[in-house]
Amino acid sequence: MNLPAFPKSLAALIAALPAWPPSKVFTGVGNRLVWPTLSDLDWSNAQGRRFCVKVKDLGLSFYFSVGAHGFHAEREPRADVTFTATALDYARLALRVEDPDTLFFNRRLLIEGDTDLGLTVKNLLDGVEWETVTARLPLGLGRLADRARERALHHA
Repeated sequence: MNLPAFPKSLAALIAALPAWPPSKVFTGVGNRLVWPTLSDLDWSNAQGRRFCVKVKDLGLSFYFSVGAHGFHAEREPRADVTFTATALDYARLALRVEDPDTLFFNRRLLIEGDTDLGLTVKNLLDGVEWETVTARLPLGLGRLADRARERALHHA
């Protein structure tokens, strides 16, 4: 699965923007598309904790917390645990083409800060079945995700 390289000058510009708007979009999409599946999991250890997802090649950082009703965007760029990877590696994780442990041990997925919390969340997410997530996606997005995954697996 190959994605074109993101222009470094554009990534630098994006990195200079405030964290709030991207975080709000990230949590909105997450709540709409995946929270219905994730809400069944035990998030008690993560509630009230702050997270950051950094997409290093795009210069994006998403700051959020987890509550009883889903993800909540945070205005302050502060996190208890930070996950860092490239857009391609996050795509491979989301499509279940790459195992998070493999990325972690190959230093392509970094977990910084409260690593116990990070590993707990990683294990929660890893326990969700692909079919469960895609079955709940609206507007044919599940079929689109299945096709993207098949292509990525075919080119792996």
